Order: sequence, then structure tokens, then C-alpha cells
Amino acid sequence: MRGPLGAVIGRYPSSDGTTEIGGIIRHNRKCRDIVFLVIFIAFWVAMIVNSSFGFNQGNPLRLTYGLDYKGNLCGDKHAHTGLRKLELKYWLNPNQVYQSGVKDSQFKLSNARSICLWDCPTPSEDSLNWVCDYPEGDIRLSMRDWINRNYDYYEFLTPEMRNTSLQLQGPCYPVIFPSVNVYWSCQFIARASNISLRHWQQMGGVNINEDMVIDKSIHRSINSRSSVLKRYMADIGKSWPVLIVCGGMLPLFLSVIWLLMIRHFVSAMPWITVALFNILIITVTMFYYLKAGWIGNDAISPIIGEHDPYINVFGRELHHLRAVAILMTFVMVVSILTSIAIVRRILMATSVLKVAAKVIGEVQALIIFPIIPYAILAIFYMFWISAALHLFSSGQVVKNNCNTNCCAYDLVVKKVNCDGCCGYSIHYTPHIAVAIFFHLFGGYWATQFFIACSSTVIAGSVASYYWARGETSPEIPFLPVFASMKRLIRYNLGSVALGSLVVSFVESIRFILESIRRKLKVAGVTSDGWFGKIGNHTSQGCLRCVEWTIKSVNRNAYIMIAITGKSFFKASEIATELIMNNILRIGKVNVIGDVILFLGKLCVSLSSAVFGFLMLDTYKYRAAHNKISSPLLPVLICWALGYVVATLFFAVVEMSIDTIILSFCQDSEEHQGTAQYAPPLLIETLGDQNEMQRLTQ
Repeated sequence: MRGPLGAVIGRYPSSDGTTEIGGIIRHNRKCRDIVFLVIFIAFWVAMIVNSSFGFNQGNPLRLTYGLDYKGNLCGDKHAHTGLRKLELKYWLNPNQVYQSGVKDSQFKLSNARSICLWDCPTPSEDSLNWVCDYPEGDIRLSMRDWINRNYDYYEFLTPEMRNTSLQLQGPCYPVIFPSVNVYWSCQFIARASNISLRHWQQMGGVNINEDMVIDKSIHRSINSRSSVLKRYMADIGKSWPVLIVCGGMLPLFLSVIWLLMIRHFVSAMPWITVALFNILIITVTMFYYLKAGWIGNDAISPIIGEHDPYINVFGRELHHLRAVAILMTFVMVVSILTSIAIVRRILMATSVLKVAAKVIGEVQALIIFPIIPYAILAIFYMFWISAALHLFSSGQVVKNNCNTNCCAYDLVVKKVNCDGCCGYSIHYTPHIAVAIFFHLFGGYWATQFFIACSSTVIAGSVASYYWARGETSPEIPFLPVFASMKRLIRYNLGSVALGSLVVSFVESIRFILESIRRKLKVAGVTSDGWFGKIGNHTSQGCLRCVEWTIKSVNRNAYIMIAITGKSFFKASEIATELIMNNILRIGKVNVIGDVILFLGKLCVSLSSAVFGFLMLDTYKYRAAHNKISSPLLPVLICWALGYVVATLFFAVVEMSIDTIILSFCQDSEEHQGTAQYAPPLLIETLGDQNEMQRLTQ
């Protein structure tokens, strides 16, 4: 049986009933759940080691640019000084590209001879253009001169070299097909130039296949799942200014403004929040429609730079945007209908928010405190995202093992060489996937840990205020926020680490099961019948309910940890018992208040998404060097970061309400239904019988 909380954290009468002893949240505390704090510290050390592997082995440029036939990374000045500004990958031999696209062919596109160029070559309108290999051996040209000559030194070739070039063995190759820059690779357009082809045939060149396969082969490689994933990750690196502004600075400003408005305009805030939420979710949905090409002519295009307007190339990113647009349409309709349904409950939310407004007005440091975890998370995310980009791009550049005919003229040995002419690829070992998953789990656990620390500090500050009857007395710490921080750091970091680990573990299990479900669905293993669909949706719903329940229990456990100093599981038991004993009294009050606060968080995060769309719509990210493949992932990350920042600041209101309600219920339970410790500023709302009756009906 637990004792009265008043005897633990507040001023309470002595045995003779005449004097008061004790103080605010002062008793024989001790460190709790130390084992999990040690595990958390060890996990951080492992994350640093894991990230150092990524920084050592990874190169984020691999996410954007391709490899040439020598294994050099296009655009990487560290690999080859001459390739610093040559960012486009171009396949020299069109017949090799065609052969790689033929069904059941053993030849792969990665083994086709490719080099790095400044721009994609185009056929001549009156003659035959050539693209020659890197100048070496007897070709006395610098890389600069080679670029200035449009990669053509055919006139300097010996008769032997010209003959091998006509056999499509190099060192020079004809430009027969036009090509466009598609995600930093020159994709052939299966529309051969008649003039160039006629000149080639007149010179005695071998037959060149003109089938559509030559177009589809490169297109299939560019749109492979691994290539799309790499581009999405590269988009994060290219749009880092957008992430800082829209994912960091903007939600900070909006969250502080929201807290100040709660303090001064509490009656109007629920109405403003609901209306603004509906406007923002409609705006975000319309942006997705614009970028999907369903409204206007502003659809994303995989082609970089100027090109023939009659050339249309579609990428997977466009299909993903359209899928998200459909999903956002469904979410928008449900959200609007839900907001209409809760209009009658907004008055109840107004009364609940008055509680938090009164506390914020008395403990004003609560408005400023979230800046501390915000700054810590900002530093952590900069390190974490950079490490993630390096981990995703880590791997070894290895030579392919091929047995196909890929002979080419070697300018160094001055003859056609058929040995070692296979291309290069980046080899990803299984341990890299484990390292990436470990990094993702660590990022989520760290985020939950810092949010939990912030919530516990806020709960301790509000509890100090409540159990002192809201009076200004020597027993209330001069800075209750910093006093609560001191208690957390000294005694309860292990309990917070355990609570955040539980949430992270459950979320990871749900993520793994969802991944397995998707793979089974793609493989066609899952049942398409009614029983299969019902079982699938039921399992997903149960996992989400478990996740929501654990997060709710954790939040109340953090309150009891801040108040009592108990271990995580003991605090969860106390909080659960207290809630179950008063479920009819506080249930609806808590739910409606949480709904309004959730909508407020979404308002901040959706605002981040809207401004993310606007910033990514500028020339820098649409057509210039930093062109992103799709605004989808950067906008989602802006939304997620905005939601995390809003969670840190809105926890001031959220935890204030929960702490006051739990303390009020315990106070009433200890004193036969009449709260004794509720301060005058709060008794007006929670202590007024009519008000409480209206809130709980």
C-alpha cells in the first residue's frame, strides 16, 4: 500500500496535528534504475563507434553520383583531380547499353564502359560527333582541353585507333542518340539521329541497335529501389538549410508564440487551433497535388537542366508523391470531420487549458525551459543526420566479376584489352544494414529520452507549485525548474532511460513487423481473402493501441517519478492505480485536452511542412546544382522535426495539466473528496464544484 502523497511531497501535519514539518518534494530519495542508465551510456558509446565507422567508410557523394569504368566517383575531387566538376555519368558504347537491357542477357549495365562528363552530349545536325575516353598515353591533351573540345580527339587517332573506334571498342565512340541529364546520369533517348547514323554507316561502323531497349535499360537502372533510396537520402544532405530553418528555427518560434497565446488568450486558443489545423492540412494536401502534377504544371521532373520540352521521363518519385497525395486526401477529410465533431467539446478544453495557463503564469520559467532540451536535441540531430548520410553511403568500391565480352582499347598499353574490363560497383555488406538499423534505433531512443527528461522536469516544477498551495514561501524553490532538473540528474536518469527504452523497443517491434508484412505482401504470400485482411488490420490496430497505451502510461509514470522519486515500474503502478480510481472524473477532461494539444502540435509541424515546400520550390532546389529528386522526404523530415520541437514546448501545457489533475485527485482522495493543497489560483477551476461537475459530465 502506498502512503499519502501529501506526506511525501508536501507540507503535512505532525503526529500531534499542530505543526507542519517536511517540505516540497523532499524525502529520502536515492538513485533508481541505475542498470538502465549504464545501458544507456554504453549504447551512446556504441553509437559513437558505429558513427565513426560511417564517417570513415562513407561518402555522401555516392548517394548522388555514379562510378566510371575505373571506379572513380564522378564529381569527387578526392578521387581524381580531373573529375572534380565532371558529375554526369555517360555510357560510351550504345550496343553495351542495349545488350544490358535484353531479356535473359548476362551482361549488366554496371559493366558497360562509362565515363564522367560535364554535360550530356547531343548528336550533330550536319556531321558525326564523338565522345572519346579520358586522354592518356599518346593523346597529349589535358583534362581541361579534353572538356573544351567537347570530349572529342578523334582527329588525333592513329589508323588502328580509328578502326577500333568503328568497331565500338574505343577510344572514341559515336554520339548517335540524344541524351538528357536524369539524376546525374545521361539517359539515352531511343530516337537515333538519322544524320549521325548515316555518317556512321558511311564510315563503315558496325551495326548499332536502335530498339527502345536502349532507353529502358538506363531508365530501369535509375529507377531501381536502391537508386531511389540513395536519392532520397541525398535530398536530405542537399536540403540541410531547409531542415535548419523549417525543422528547427520556425517550430521554435511558433511553439513559443503558442505558449504565450495560451497564457494570455486561453479562451480563444482551442478555436484558433482547430481552425488553423484545418487550413494547414488543406494547404499541405494542395502542395502535394501541385507536385504530383494533378493541379497546374508544376510536377516534379527527374530531368536536370534545360531540355527538349517534348522529352518526358518519369521517375518513381512522382508515383510516391501521388500515393502520398491520395493518403493526405483521406487524412484531410477525416481530420476535418473529426474537428467538426469535437466543436461541442471545445468549451471543456478551454476550461482544462485554464489550469495550465494559471501554472505558466506563476512558474514563468517553464516557458523558457524547453529551450535547453531543444538546444541539446539540435546538436544531437546535426551529428545524427550527418552520421546517417555517411552510414547509408558506406561500402567498398569493388570490381565486378563478369565473363562477358567487353573489350576496349587501352591508351596506355596501346592495344585492345579484354582483361579486367568489367565495371565497378559499391558493395554493401550485411553488417552495414545492421549498423543503419542500430543508428535509427539510437536516434529514436535518444529523442524519447530527451523528451522524457523534459517532461519529468516540468512535472517536478508543477508539483512543487501545487503542493505548496501556490503560495510564495521559502519552501518553494526560488527556481523550481532548476531544482527539478537537479533532482532528475541526481536520482532519476535511469528511470527515464528505462521508460524511453520501453517506448523505443515497442516502436521498433512495430516497425519490424510492418516491414515483414510489406515484404510478404510484395511476395504474394499474404492472403487476399476477408480473413487475411481482417487479421492484418486487426494486428496493426492492436500494435498501435499498445504503443499509445505505453506512451500514456509512461507520461504519467514520469509525473510520479518527479513527485515521489520511485523507480519507473513502481511509479507506473502508482500512476495507473490513481488514474483507474478516478477514471470517470478525469477521463474526458484529459482526452479533450490532449486532442487540442495534439492539434496544436500538428499546427506547428504542418506549418514547418508548408514553409518547407515553399523553400524547396526555389530555383536552387529545382534546377540548379542542388536539385533534389523530390520534396517528399525533406518535407516529411521538416514535419517530424517540427513535431518533436512542438512536443518539447507543448509538454509545458501537457504535463502541467496531467500533473495538476493527478495531484488534485490524490489530494481529494487523501482528504475525503476535498482537495486541501490546491492553490487559490487553481481552486477557481478545479476546486469549484460546478466547474468540476461540468468538466466531468
